[in-house]
Amino acid sequence: MSRPRILLADDHTLVLQAFKHLLEGEFDIVGTAANGRALVATALQLKPDVVVLDLLMPQLSGVDAAREIKKLMPRTKIVVLTMNEDSDVAAVALRQWASGYLLKKSAAGELVKAVREALKGQCYVTPSIANRLTQEFIRDPATERIKHLTLRQREVIQLLAEGRTMKEAADVLQVTTRTIAFHKYRIMEEFGLKTNADIVRFAIREHILPQQPNKD
Repeated sequence: MSRPRILLADDHTLVLQAFKHLLEGEFDIVGTAANGRALVATALQLKPDVVVLDLLMPQLSGVDAAREIKKLMPRTKIVVLTMNEDSDVAAVALRQWASGYLLKKSAAGELVKAVREALKGQCYVTPSIANRLTQEFIRDPATERIKHLTLRQREVIQLLAEGRTMKEAADVLQVTTRTIAFHKYRIMEEFGLKTNADIVRFAIREHILPQQPNKD
């Protein structure tokens, strides 16, 4: 019986080699990719059973690459292996396209377990992220939280509406600039915001910023 076929994507060669070493005893590693655009093209060519990818890759982000792969090959399973510990990012990925979410500091055996679970149609989330998602669900059990800002989203909107750049907001919240961009553009998409002025008006409407006095 043929072994499951895995495609690996990360922009660090040593990381790819480590992933390959962990998985090749049980799975066939059919290819690797070092950027998001190459990942999509390689996935379409090789049609793997599982894609293991990082979220932060050059040319096309892992998020956008994963969405494209899932759209074109819905049966392909996708496992995230990243340094991004933001539970909001994990929740969106798992809800939309991911079958697993691991951190690069996770135990080595978790990657094999996550791939196995994905192949069975299950989902694997590294314990530290799973605990955060559980706590957030307990605090707010509405699973379809459409038009509802998370605490982190409110923090991002407040900083941006106050006039900080994405880099400055990232420094304040001690996250990456890409994480701030992720939240900013997701909020803008969900709430129909087009400009920075819209963000300020939205922050006032949501009582994140105080109402500006009229200047008559």
